[in-house]
Amino acid sequence: MARKFLAKEVSDLCVGKQPLRSLLATATVADAVAALKRSGDINISVWSCNHSDSKVTGNDVVSCRCIGKICMVDVITYLCKEENQSRPFEALQTSVLDLVPKVKGQIRHLEPNSSLLQAIDYILEGAQNLVIPIQTTTTYNQRKHYLVTNPSPLSATTALHNGKEFCWLTREDVIRFILNSIRVFSPIHTFTIESLNIISTETLTVHYDDPATSALPLITHSHLNQTSVAVVNQDNTLIGEISPFALSCCDETISAAITTLSAGELMAYLDYIRPPEDLVHLVRMRLQERILTGMLDLMDDYYNTSSSSSCSSSDEEFGAGKNGGMGRSYPGRRSEAIVCNPWNTLMAVMVQMIAHRVSYAWVVKEDYGLVGIVTFTEILRQFRSIVGSSNTKVQ
Repeated sequence: MARKFLAKEVSDLCVGKQPLRSLLATATVADAVAALKRSGDINISVWSCNHSDSKVTGNDVVSCRCIGKICMVDVITYLCKEENQSRPFEALQTSVLDLVPKVKGQIRHLEPNSSLLQAIDYILEGAQNLVIPIQTTTTYNQRKHYLVTNPSPLSATTALHNGKEFCWLTREDVIRFILNSIRVFSPIHTFTIESLNIISTETLTVHYDDPATSALPLITHSHLNQTSVAVVNQDNTLIGEISPFALSCCDETISAAITTLSAGELMAYLDYIRPPEDLVHLVRMRLQERILTGMLDLMDDYYNTSSSSSCSSSDEEFGAGKNGGMGRSYPGRRSEAIVCNPWNTLMAVMVQMIAHRVSYAWVVKEDYGLVGIVTFTEILRQFRSIVGSSNTKVQ
């Protein structure tokens, strides 16, 4: 029964998904920031499209492929690099390709008739987003007209992608789909996460009083693995987290806070849609002490324009709400960590993760001592194991 379920086509998961918004690989970092704010999405796809040899031959020879994705975390960690702290505006004018993670297999293309099992296998191999064509919308002549009249790298249209619209599937999409038919996998969902041996003890942690900059490599690593950085005290008690998914709903000025605050202070900074004046003043004061005038100008530029943006949860792995004021916010924008216990059932943990729109949960003891972390990837590995090894073919 589970084997038949995993043979379902991935197109079944695409129903109701919104078409991807996209950015050309010729764009700048500033273009990416503008596109993210304008779209309201947490991520925006980056595409390499070769139109130079296109000819009206009756067959489309335009080559388009999604080569990565960008979110504000990529921008923020880029601006926080030591060489960019004193020159943030210059850094914003560099190529968007400098931000695209050089991780092979992070984005995978799949045909609509591919099986759910194949999608799970790609995820277990490291794919975060599976790009699926969902609709053909434009003719060659419409596409040619669009390219002539809209040469901007900010263009986000299906005309850039061989006349097709695409969506992408995430780990959350797959978990949701499985959860809706969980009885197919009975009785695995009644087992505890401890008995299933899916709790990883390889966690990324930072001390509450450590500089936030010391967490940057951990933030980058957790962003690539769709987890988070635990903030602990001396006794390894979980206090909170610095979540890449919370950072992704901030604006670029959060880089100034990361550069100057401690991990604990950054947690407080992230707890507010608009940070308190005392924290903003503290950031400004420390920037002045370190003569980081570029970062100060970046903050002034933001506050003077009073721009606002929002995240959309319609087509992203991590949900988002709308707000005015500084940055973007969503249900996961918090420093309070989502936790579970080793004795919780797999079903309970899945429901909790889906409800909070996170791809992981911290596993703690009764006293909040950190035990480890459980992720969507390890949960999917359990469901995959039901139909045999990775070489199993589902017809």
